Amino acid sequence: MFGTGKPIVTLTDAAADRVRALISKGGDGVIGLRVGVSSKGCSGLSYVVEYAKDKKQFEEEVDIDGAKLLIDPAATMFLIGAEIDYEESRLQSGFTFKNPNETARCGCGESFSVG
Repeated sequence: MFGTGKPIVTLTDAAADRVRALISKGGDGVIGLRVGVSSKGCSGLSYVVEYAKDKKQFEEEVDIDGAKLLIDPAATMFLIGAEIDYEESRLQSGFTFKNPNETARCGCGESFSVG
């Protein structure tokens, strides 16, 4: 929880189901998924989701009925208020982010920027 009592990010039911499934298939020691951002892409920043085997210092934890996310502290200011969804189509599947902090997103949807 982040200051206000609300989680930094929220998950749709589809995202929470996918997080739980990935954790259960993640192997020994996986405690959740880590969410962060990295500097790349044509708009400057890109979302990163990876397996987490430990909770790092200063990481915020969001746990929705066993769907545990650890928020990289360097990404917190970029993710506050974001909703994470999971979408599947015939051509692709993956987590999607509805982020009120984004001011621009590249045409391919791989990167974003904040103002």
